[in-house]
Amino acid sequence: MEVLVTKYRELIGGVKTRFVRGLAEHINWKAQAVCIEGARGTGKSTLMLQHIKSNLPLDKTLYLSVDDLYFTQHTLIDVAEQFYHHGGRHLFLDEVHKYADWQREVKNLYDFKPQLQLVVSGSSILALQRSEADLSRRMLRYYLPELSLREFIALKDRLVLPSFTLTDVLEHHTQIVDELKRKLESPLKSFRDYLTMGAYPFFLEGGKQDYLMRLNQLINVIIDYDLPEARSIESSTLAKLKKLLYIVSTAVPFTPNITRLADQVGTSRNRLLEMLDLLEKAQLIHNLRSAAFGVSLMNKPEKVLLHNTSLIMALAEGQPNDGNLRETFFYTQLSGAGHRVTYPKAGDFLIDGSYTFEIGGKGKSGKQIAGIQNAFLALDDLEYGTAKKIPLWLFGFLY
Repeated sequence: MEVLVTKYRELIGGVKTRFVRGLAEHINWKAQAVCIEGARGTGKSTLMLQHIKSNLPLDKTLYLSVDDLYFTQHTLIDVAEQFYHHGGRHLFLDEVHKYADWQREVKNLYDFKPQLQLVVSGSSILALQRSEADLSRRMLRYYLPELSLREFIALKDRLVLPSFTLTDVLEHHTQIVDELKRKLESPLKSFRDYLTMGAYPFFLEGGKQDYLMRLNQLINVIIDYDLPEARSIESSTLAKLKKLLYIVSTAVPFTPNITRLADQVGTSRNRLLEMLDLLEKAQLIHNLRSAAFGVSLMNKPEKVLLHNTSLIMALAEGQPNDGNLRETFFYTQLSGAGHRVTYPKAGDFLIDGSYTFEIGGKGKSGKQIAGIQNAFLALDDLEYGTAKKIPLWLFGFLY
């Protein structure tokens, strides 16, 4: 076990705490069991290590990456028992879905070691979803989204800016822009940078080309390894999933003709709907559905969007559609802030069943949403808004 402690101490020594994801403020770190979910690359491991370094006694805490080769010869229960016996009280388990039968062992630790705090995380949402039945009443679950525009600026420019509620933005956007402009010289430039390489914290590890290469590798890992670990998938289907992603990335805001799309991908209509659901659960796409029809697998989505704008830039080979980028950005920022996003009768998005939005460039008219109560325009290439015309970039400050 000494080798695990050594690795943990080395990781703690190298972690930086200058920037911490906003989710850290919302997690109940005193709970007996916490689960942090999120896509690969969003910073879950760093979030856990930062909390340990800043808030916990290092000698009573242990961070383990459960995909470590050590666990091919030792069980999680044995390691936890030994750690607890020597006074350990805070156990952090990263990449927990990589460990077979982790749900049962975590459940046993929760039930029989009530003084042991457990914090687990994993990148495969499909695998983590299996734990919901046994652990739902025991474990508090939190979701770490991709970086918001505000968080991207904080990381890139070391500039700490406030977040705002959606109500704040809708009612006071001109004053908020004035406030932000006192520190942020060019919000539109920051917005453009974000669209290209702002969704994942690892943008700091190299230039644009390195970032896009890492994203393509991340996509391949999710499809080639994470999905087959969670579901029984034929190798031919994996290639079709990648083709489907490419089609979505290069299209205008994508209203799918399911039969035609199935022909393009080379599969059946029902199988295509299953593939769309699988890619959504893998956090590679958003399936935008009408609130009127619910989330049934066999109900086709009204629109299909990639999960963030960085994925578009990685897959669209330098030729992304502006409308696709704009709508994907808006969806990502609103859903990342915890808002419910559905497809409206008119306009592009319905938020929390109350607010209708049309997305476009600064010359976009409001004719599509004329006469609709609580309807707004979210417009690109606009630094300041007026009345119900709100700068699109400002929705990047919701979290």
